[in-house]
Amino acid sequence: MKQMIPAALALSFLMGSAPALAQPPERQRHVTVYGNEACPEPDSEEEIVVCGRQPEEERYRIPRELRRNPEHRQEAGWGARALDLEDAQRWTRPNGCSVVGSNGQTGCTADMVRQWYAERRAARAGR
Repeated sequence: MKQMIPAALALSFLMGSAPALAQPPERQRHVTVYGNEACPEPDSEEEIVVCGRQPEEERYRIPRELRRNPEHRQEAGWGARALDLEDAQRWTRPNGCSVVGSNGQTGCTADMVRQWYAERRAARAGR
């Protein structure tokens, strides 16, 4: 029993001082270096610098997590989507060319331009 007490005291002493020895540094800096770049030096003794190395080709690329998956289909741009919406809503607009409303002057001009392109395509196809 007498031998157990010094062992227990020694164990409690070690357990009490362990948190003081295992404290993390006050500052950690995580850096990604590319190619043959050197890892930067710490600014102070309390700082630890952790370097991750990537190949030089990855320097200006979008991170892998954010790159598009090739299995995903390509989304249409906002301009194409706007034209699709405009075409879908065309039948709801009045057929006049007044300067008032959503189908005013710009709507008539757009119709004339659309008709001109259609005539040009028809003329090229007829050659």
